[in-house]
Amino acid sequence: MTQAIETEKLTLSYGDSIIINELDIQIPKGEITVFIGGNGCGKSTLLRSIARLLKPQAGA
Repeated sequence: MTQAIETEKLTLSYGDSIIINELDIQIPKGEITVFIGGNGCGKSTLLRSIARLLKPQAGA
């Protein structure tokens, strides 16, 4: 199955605070994907990065 969204060693931060460090994900096309986690763990930050609203510190 082809991947609709993929990250490689994605690192996201706000200033000096690293929120997500070297994340590799593959979200398949045509599937439902759910992000689950506690408050402040980086779910919205990841979605903002995928939408290209937040520039990653490193990775693609």
